[in-house]
Amino acid sequence: MTYLPKPALRHPELPVNALGLTRRDYEGSVSTLCAGCGHDSISAAVVRAAFELDLPPHRLAKLSGIGCSSKTPTYFLGKAHGFNSVHGRMPSVATGASLANRELIYLGVSGDGDTASIGLGQFAHAMRRGVDMLYIVENNGVYGLTKGQFSATSDRGAKNKRGVANRDEAIDLVGMAIQLGAGFVARSFSGDKAQLVPLIKAGLQHRGAAFIDCISPCVAFNNHVGSTKSFDYVREHNDAVNVLDFITPRAAITAEYAPGTVEIVNQHDGSELRLRKLAADYDVHDRVAAMSWLQQRHAAGEIVTGLLYVDPEQLDLHGHLGTVAAPLNRLAEPELCPGEAALARLNASLR
Repeated sequence: MTYLPKPALRHPELPVNALGLTRRDYEGSVSTLCAGCGHDSISAAVVRAAFELDLPPHRLAKLSGIGCSSKTPTYFLGKAHGFNSVHGRMPSVATGASLANRELIYLGVSGDGDTASIGLGQFAHAMRRGVDMLYIVENNGVYGLTKGQFSATSDRGAKNKRGVANRDEAIDLVGMAIQLGAGFVARSFSGDKAQLVPLIKAGLQHRGAAFIDCISPCVAFNNHVGSTKSFDYVREHNDAVNVLDFITPRAAITAEYAPGTVEIVNQHDGSELRLRKLAADYDVHDRVAAMSWLQQRHAAGEIVTGLLYVDPEQLDLHGHLGTVAAPLNRLAEPELCPGEAALARLNASLR
């Protein structure tokens, strides 16, 4: 399938930011994700956040792994640096890049499969080390590229498109991030840009490990057992020479609700999300209270959204290691080879 590029023409009176750039200057390629996918809403939120922050695109590096979510950096900040790594290994690449050049702003985009399964160890070490990056998980609870198997974040008792219930306990990534020492931890919903955009803006400006778990519904859930339009039914009754998938376009799911309230969001497959937005008097600096609140609301069947915890005084990985301020590729020979006296002092310190 061929996708035409976005038209170069634009309205001459589009709003510009302090850099003289329009929001279009922060976009990327045309999305190839399913129409109505929550991931595209997250991409739009990143575009808006970078535009409103007056962020020069060349100062941002976007990194990802494997999955639907890891395709999304193609769809925003087309003029930024980018690296698509292997499955679950994005945090290691981000760690190395951050240590090599601390002048860039790092944005890691991953999915619940990429992070909570094969990449769980990588995620844990990035959080505990305080790698200076904003880590966004686009969380839909399934492996969307491989037809909707449960991921490690699927709630126990949740049913897949075939009606089979999940028997395993879910991994709570925000609870893990808080416990592991991340200095900025939040959860949001792809359809709530009023909440998501400010969280992304704050996360991009936070020094240290910033993490956002963003619930992002998968529109492919409508492919349920019993439908004569389902992929499985057609394949079983069709003598086809190849297999071609088509996802019926669906409207994006949005939500707008006040702090301290619960919103029930109906998904495309008929299931419900119970979102609770944190109240204005919630203390974001109390780490223990945040973990306790998450457990309480989880027991009530609610998904807490908002800024859950922040430590403005947290040291990042550069602070722990005492790295130089200049990017490593700018260091000259005197800095890289300081001489025998410096080597002798180093050896003496290790005895």
